[in-house]
Amino acid sequence: MSKDVLKFVRPSLHGLKPYIPGKPIAEVQKEFGLTEVVKLASNENPIGPSKHAQQAIQAALGDLHRYPDGGQLELKHELAKFYNISEDMIIVGNGSDEVITLFCTTFLEPGDEIIVPSPTFSEYMFGSTLMAGKTVEVPLREGFAYDLADFAKAITDRTRMIFLCVPNNPTGTYIKHAELESFLQNISPDILVVLDEAYNEYVESEDCAQGLEFLRKGYNVAVMRTFSKLYALAALRIGYTMAKPEVIGFVNRVREPFNVNHLAQVGAIAALHDKEHTESSRRVNSQGKRVLYEGFTKLGLRYIPTEANFILVNAGVDSMQLFQSLLKEGVIVRAGSFFGLPSWIRVSIGLPEENERLLQALAVSLQELKATV
Repeated sequence: MSKDVLKFVRPSLHGLKPYIPGKPIAEVQKEFGLTEVVKLASNENPIGPSKHAQQAIQAALGDLHRYPDGGQLELKHELAKFYNISEDMIIVGNGSDEVITLFCTTFLEPGDEIIVPSPTFSEYMFGSTLMAGKTVEVPLREGFAYDLADFAKAITDRTRMIFLCVPNNPTGTYIKHAELESFLQNISPDILVVLDEAYNEYVESEDCAQGLEFLRKGYNVAVMRTFSKLYALAALRIGYTMAKPEVIGFVNRVREPFNVNHLAQVGAIAALHDKEHTESSRRVNSQGKRVLYEGFTKLGLRYIPTEANFILVNAGVDSMQLFQSLLKEGVIVRAGSFFGLPSWIRVSIGLPEENERLLQALAVSLQELKATV
């Protein structure tokens, strides 16, 4: 960038880097001349969206000349009934990414701090940097386990928010309910604890922390959820957060008008109530991760047991080299280098045939890479 442009850019943004999404299927097909490509990079639901959601979206196509419901009233009404909370405790965004930015815009002044685990989802740091805030990273323990005592030690008088991804992306690890309750009891109630539960619906461990229980008890928490993962509406960009009414009220002040499109709203309402689809999605994920566990073990690869719809795997080779090699085999994964994990890859759990394709491609790519060392 030229020095002339830099003079007009806010100094806090000079080091800000744009988000790098997973490689799309069409690009890989074109680049390598492939007809079939398996994408296991972006933690998408492999069974696709609910048929009820598709039908609702199709029925709404005739309304495209109208602005969407700017307050998402019907969707918030359905979410409030679903979770047994009041509608003024909910804010809906153009994906959870937007809501993260809205929270940072609302609560951070320049120099204020947020605390995040490391490694974790990059958008928390993005929101903080956007507001000239400081991101304090707390390394996870052995096996990428949370230890909230480490987070308590990182708190200063400038700490405004603590972002905890549960289960954590990219590790799939979680926080036990009792540990989070003890943590909340012993930190200042002036600190907002944001629980990003994008993968909550996939959790199988009974002792995993559930943010809504703490919200109902009156703790200063915000609970983020999304329709992109289990509900399989990633293309529509729709997520939401639940918090105390006074918190939501202020965040709503910085929300852009008509931020969630009409098709996303009607699709989300239909998806929310399609129990057959959500149960099938959980079942495919649960079965798939056990198949992958067995496959990784046979390949001699260490993996982190997951509570989400992805698995973090230590491939023992350079993750970018493995990523490129797998592309040639028609498989897209997420290189761990994006998370500061140079020998790891994050693999989304797919359909049975996709999981088998991944394991076969891994065997070929790892053999080739290790032969060149």
